[in-house]
Amino acid sequence: MKILLIEDEEQLSKSILTYLKNEKYICELANNFETAQEKLELYEYDCVLLDITLPDGNGLHLLKQLKEDEKSDGVIIISAKNSLDDKINGLQLGADDYLAKPFHLSELGARISAVIRRRQFKGNTSIIVNDLEINTDSKLITYHGKQIDFTRKEFDILLYLSVNKNRTISKNAIAEHIAEDNIQFFDNFDFLYAHIKNIKKKLASSGAQDYIKSVYGMGYKLEAL
Repeated sequence: MKILLIEDEEQLSKSILTYLKNEKYICELANNFETAQEKLELYEYDCVLLDITLPDGNGLHLLKQLKEDEKSDGVIIISAKNSLDDKINGLQLGADDYLAKPFHLSELGARISAVIRRRQFKGNTSIIVNDLEINTDSKLITYHGKQIDFTRKEFDILLYLSVNKNRTISKNAIAEHIAEDNIQFFDNFDFLYAHIKNIKKKLASSGAQDYIKSVYGMGYKLEAL
């Protein structure tokens, strides 16, 4: 799952990013309005953590733009402004939740999980695709009850394809989804091919069928039976 943190406080940003990466989220940081606007225009995220007060703009304007563009990113406002008006404005503009600073990182993690479950999995903590069960809280994948050990990026690719089951997803879209801030440094998809190969190998070793199909010249599709 891919998270965008829009926050200009350096120490808080580091703490949040470290926590979320340990929770196996893919995370990106925008520490000002301009960078955040660019990322939101170019990419899609499972959840956006949005500070209202940014050095070069108001975070609520970013939220308004997201909704006008009809993007599906979940949004949690994290702000030192704990006034009722700010909270109401944010929620009326379409934010999914509001968390006032200071907060415990574990609470933030719970709020993120809840937003993602509500938006993408209809409130469930796991999804079933063929004989695979993918748990979005524990970040575990099992086949007939037996755990298959995937890396964080392998997990995220498989989850991304599962959410979009029976749809062909372009290589570029998958690469953007897992590459964090480094996509501009890749001039080919070798890193993606390596991840897909490892996923297929691990599925085969567990006894699962090869659900991931390569669509020539386009990308990949996870076929749900």
